[in-house]
Amino acid sequence: MGTRAVNDHALAASIAAEAGALLLRLQREGTAGSALGAAGDRQANALILKRLRAERPDDAILSEESPDDLARCDARRAWIVDPLDGTREFADCRDDWAVHVGLSVDGAAAVGAVALPALDTVLSTGTPLPLPPGNHPPRLLVSRTRPPAEAARVAQAIGAELVPMGSAGAKAMAVVRGTGDIYLHSGGQFQWDNCAPVAVALAAGLHASRLDGSPLVYNGAERAIPDLLISRREWAEPVLEALSRS
Repeated sequence: MGTRAVNDHALAASIAAEAGALLLRLQREGTAGSALGAAGDRQANALILKRLRAERPDDAILSEESPDDLARCDARRAWIVDPLDGTREFADCRDDWAVHVGLSVDGAAAVGAVALPALDTVLSTGTPLPLPPGNHPPRLLVSRTRPPAEAARVAQAIGAELVPMGSAGAKAMAVVRGTGDIYLHSGGQFQWDNCAPVAVALAAGLHASRLDGSPLVYNGAERAIPDLLISRREWAEPVLEALSRS
């Protein structure tokens, strides 16, 4: 990825950690509710863009909180970021929210860092965690507000326990950290919701794909990604088989 003073993995982790620290400071300042969420989105986005433009001025950027410049589609390297994944959870001062800093190279989620600031944790492709033992029964993580119908059918087919949780990053990192085994989502996400989590999950040795088993492709003109599966490898085939039958 070229000779750089700081490699891409370390840069992603540093930026995610810095944005997470800023967001925790905002919570401590006492603003609450939607105003806190809006301030978090805005200020974390400004910090991340400033750092990326200073450190990687030739790279494209796609951020949830900024207008999309489709010129990025011609770039081999595009940073795909969600400055505050789980704005509702952040505003409610829960711990299941995240900061995503991902890098797509030739359409693949190649580099990523996911900060879980409330847990004082940053997970990165630069320092993958050893995968802990799986849970029995397996724990299938779903949205706490919009659990997909497919998840209930898969859970019944493989004997899994459904576990509701907040942001996409929190759910994906629960699988990396071993507190979950499978994260299944349908009904729509965007590239920034899962680029960094997918990069971190793959680096940790997990499976990541669309619900039909096809690869996840990033930096296309269409920002939406309709569905996602991140799982321990031993559960990928049984989950995909159950999905194909449902």
